[in-house]
Order: sequence, then C-alpha cells, then structure tokens
Amino acid sequence: MKNQTMSLLDEPDTALMADPTLPVQRILVVDDDRMICQLNSDVLSAHGYIVDVAEDGADAWDALQFNTYDLMITDNSMPNLSGVELLKKIYAIRLPLAVIMATGTVPTWEFANHPWLRPAAIMLKPYTIDELMQMVKGILNSSSNTIDLFAPPLNRRTQPPTDDLRA
Repeated sequence: MKNQTMSLLDEPDTALMADPTLPVQRILVVDDDRMICQLNSDVLSAHGYIVDVAEDGADAWDALQFNTYDLMITDNSMPNLSGVELLKKIYAIRLPLAVIMATGTVPTWEFANHPWLRPAAIMLKPYTIDELMQMVKGILNSSSNTIDLFAPPLNRRTQPPTDDLRA
C-alpha cells in the first residue's frame, strides 16, 4: 500500500525556488540538533541548493577546509566549537563566507565587544520554512554578504588564539 502522507517538501513554493538560470549555490548547515539539520537540508535541497551538514562547529570547520560555500547557517550553542568560536576562526583567515546565525539566544555580549564578528543575519529559533527561505535568498542575493573588508586587522589584540605549533 502506498503511503498517503505528504511531506512539506513534496510541493515547494515556486515563488521561493532558486532561479534555474543562476549557478547552483552551496550551503553549509551547522546545528547539533539533527532534526533541525535534516529539515533545513531537505528544504534547501528542495529549493535547488547543494547542502552539506555539520553537527557542530568543529565539524563545520573541517568541512570549510575542503569545500567552498556561498552561505553557512549556524547555531551558536553547540558542543566542541560554538557558532561564535567558528565565526572567529572564519574571520581570522578572512574566509569570504556569508553567515546566518540561527539560534535560540543571541550572543549579544560577544557581538557588542567584537562587532566585526556579527554575521550577515541573525534568525531567532523557532523560525518558519518561509522565514528561512526568505533569509537565505536575501543574503545570497545581497552584494554585501561576505566578510566586512574593514574588519580589524589581525594582531594580538583582535586575533583569535591559535594552536601553538612549537613542539
């Protein structure tokens, strides 16, 4: 017997679909909640994006070493490496990557003390599929969605700590 239930993704809203004339864009979804990762991945894939997922900031950092992304959607509160810590690493190497922080609590103190860490957008959980897609399309269509070229220069006062390479 055929399953009669329909997924939210069976008929994506054509108004929100990716433009088939544009090159395919690649998105990294980072969240320690597997259900959120799966839902976001399914929705974004259904709208024409190539999507990779990472379960925490450390896995995301590894993925960023081997792949190029147009956008990263990350939670903040995660084990191993938080969203803010991941942003510090990304900005330390000046990786041109648009970032949406999708989180239940905004790290206001971090952003107040280090305004250059602010992502392109912040989305508070819970959010709807429509809100996600509108945010993604808005960021990817924006011409100012990458690292602020006027971020502070890397020096001992602003550079995130790095591992000591001496033996």
